[in-house]
Amino acid sequence: MITNELKNQVDKIWETFWTGGISNPLTVVEQFTFLIFIKSLDIAQIKIDKKKKLDSSVKDIFTKEYEHLRWQNVSSKAAEDMFSTFQTQMFPFIKSLSDEQSAFSNYMKDASFLIPTAKLLQKVVDMIDKLNLEDKDIKGDLYEYLLSKLATAGTNGQFRTPRHIIKMMVEMMLSNTTITKDFKIYDPACGTAGFLINSIEYIKEQKSEILDTLSSKEFEGLFYGNDFDISMARIASMNMMLHSIESAHIYNTDALAKFDINEEDKYDLILANPPFKGSLDYEEVSKAILDVAKTKKTELLFVSLILKALKTGGRSAIIVPDGVLFGSTTAHKELRREIVSNQQLDAIISMPSGVFKPYAGVSTAIIIFTKTNGHRNDKVWFYDMQNDGFTLNDNRTPCDGSDISDILERFKNLENEANRARTDKSFFVPIEEIESNDYDLSINRYKEVVYESATYDKPAKIIEDLEVINSKITIGLEELKELVNEK
Repeated sequence: MITNELKNQVDKIWETFWTGGISNPLTVVEQFTFLIFIKSLDIAQIKIDKKKKLDSSVKDIFTKEYEHLRWQNVSSKAAEDMFSTFQTQMFPFIKSLSDEQSAFSNYMKDASFLIPTAKLLQKVVDMIDKLNLEDKDIKGDLYEYLLSKLATAGTNGQFRTPRHIIKMMVEMMLSNTTITKDFKIYDPACGTAGFLINSIEYIKEQKSEILDTLSSKEFEGLFYGNDFDISMARIASMNMMLHSIESAHIYNTDALAKFDINEEDKYDLILANPPFKGSLDYEEVSKAILDVAKTKKTELLFVSLILKALKTGGRSAIIVPDGVLFGSTTAHKELRREIVSNQQLDAIISMPSGVFKPYAGVSTAIIIFTKTNGHRNDKVWFYDMQNDGFTLNDNRTPCDGSDISDILERFKNLENEANRARTDKSFFVPIEEIESNDYDLSINRYKEVVYESATYDKPAKIIEDLEVINSKITIGLEELKELVNEK
């Protein structure tokens, strides 16, 4: 979670951009991100320099020809020299870092250096120089907070997924998964590529043996993302490149409108927190998606897309608003019926409404299912998450009692869950019961709440006690009056 110190640093940099003449929040984010990226390249080169002492074949980011463009060198220049270097040399250099066919290169073609003055550049560079970008978690938190400052954040349902929720979902889906060179992980609304980045990190840390069997190109071929916003796609590509994915498969398309037969039955794992606030005209949506459920609601359309995009046997973990679980429209019911009766619904994890604060107080859940096309589960696992490790107010400060480790432990050992009562945090519900309840997937439909009985005194006893209290008050007032009169 981002610290107050880092927040203050970002706030000051944001204000400096603003007062320096850049008033468009998206432009601020882009230019801020470019500078972070350039500094991160230098950090990466420092690590490469150390590796080269043991392995001379390691590829440099900055060859001797471009050594002068390293952050440590360019940031020490005088303001006007620095400004000129960025304008004429730095952007052409970062545009040339990856092959011409990569997403990064494609999106950088249209990138522009938009900082208007040398004075503003020097101020911002000096402030970014003080940011700690070596810790990957800190860098991720910085990205999250930076994006949260967009004036449009949340207006289209694009709420940034908290990193600890992403990590939990990634571990749930990858811990017992065999990764091969043909495995494909996809996020159809990837934003800054949080799910993909965390999948990369998890595989490297927990399944490192796979790295010995894959070439760099094969490893890059594991990860796919899409976002309809060109700026998000650009930032995602930069983020992927900083995590050693030089030719990221990040696409800038409208996944709902451009979905075609080439995307069907393609992915082994889909992790997503798609926009869940808004609606589209039918003409704006691919017919293949509408065939699953005819609706204008984006949250339902993305679930339909995921059903289409998964391979048979592929799995998905997707964050949805609670309305998807119990909505009464025909489209809501049809989509739930498809997941419950025709696919393998594995789990529903209900999350508290404060998870997405301060952006939104909407209640959400994680739906986990496997595409089977006709083979349903006989029961579904439910978990009632009440604490994600942070307070549920706008401040979202760390607190004790997180359910996340418990969720992971129970999910990895579902064979031990069979006998849990519905008064527990987790329990199974037979699929027939869900079908009989109009495919309602809200946990409150099935959870049993135990109410503690309370005993109260009889009214006559309460009145008697009040009379005693009143008597004491009266005596006290009389004593107080006497003291006042004596003076």
